[in-house]
Order: sequence, then structure tokens, then C-alpha cells
Amino acid sequence: MTTSLPHQAAPPDEPRRAVEDPRHKAKRRVLTLLIIVLLIGVPAGYLVISANQSRSSGKDKEAKYSATGLAPGFPSKVQRRLYQVAVPHPADYIAYYETNNWKTSRLYIQFRTNSAGLDSFLGAMGVRRDELKKDAEPISARDRKVSGWNFTGPGPWWGLAHPQKNPAPTQDVLVNMADPNFPMVYVVSRTVP
Repeated sequence: MTTSLPHQAAPPDEPRRAVEDPRHKAKRRVLTLLIIVLLIGVPAGYLVISANQSRSSGKDKEAKYSATGLAPGFPSKVQRRLYQVAVPHPADYIAYYETNNWKTSRLYIQFRTNSAGLDSFLGAMGVRRDELKKDAEPISARDRKVSGWNFTGPGPWWGLAHPQKNPAPTQDVLVNMADPNFPMVYVVSRTVP
């Protein structure tokens, strides 16, 4: 058998609470529901959107870095600055490929430009056109294999190796002058991290 305890009466100086109006009660519940949705639903929706964007970004990067061989387009500004390769304007047939490992990082880039563009490109490297040597082969067989370049087309071919002290990159440049008005330029720029 349980005994019930007596209830304590409200203090006499405290006013009585009015009974809540049903319309007010409904408004209060709607407001409470809205606050819960805003406090929980909005951050949850943000997390879902953010996760999908992150996943998409990861897939794009995976595709970019799992590529083998030259891909059409410009290297990023960071890559051009790091490897000190200033693609001149105008230029077309632009393609590049980057490889990285613990020992050496390389940027392979090719483009076609005009005569002034070639001079501009070489000047940005700190060399002049008269430093190019006819029939020089500065790009190694290993780099040719990695990039897929085959330098057997009509020439003449002019090239130079531009070694620099670390951390500046070393550049190997080969220029196909079959059309002297529109030379095709091949560059391997390598740096040691």
C-alpha cells in the first residue's frame, strides 16, 4: 500500500496562471518546431551539401592526378610559377603533364607560338634564341617516354638545357622550327623538392 503525499499549496502572494488559449498554444508549438528545424535541419543540410561537394572535388583531383601523359590545357598558375614556365601569348596546342615523387618533380609542357612568343618565352627563362643549338637533344629518352613525345618529325630541331641552382628548376627546351613563323616548343622543367 502506498501512501500519497500531500501537495503543497501555492504561495498566496503569487498570481494564478491564466489558462493558455488554444490558438496561442498552437502558435507556440509551431514556433518551437520551426526553431528545431532551423537548429538541426539547416546544419544537417549544409553538411550533406558540403560532403557532396567534397566528394566531387576529390573525384576531380583523383582523375587529374591519375592521368598519364599530356592533357590539353594550361597548367595552373602555381605550376607555371613553381616550374618557371611562362607560356607566351599567343600560344595554342598547349598540353602538359606533371609528375611528382620524393626525389624530383617534373612538368612536361608543349605549345605552339609565333616567333615573338618564342623570344618572349626564352627571355622569361633568362636565355636568348641564339643560345639554342641545332640538332641538340636536351630532353632525355626517359622524359620522352613519360611524355609520349617522339621527335622524328621534320625539323630543324633546336634545343638547350638551362640548368639552375636549387631550388630554381632546371629546364630542357626543344623547339621544332619546321615552320619558323610558328615554332612548336617542348619543355621539361624539373625541380627537387
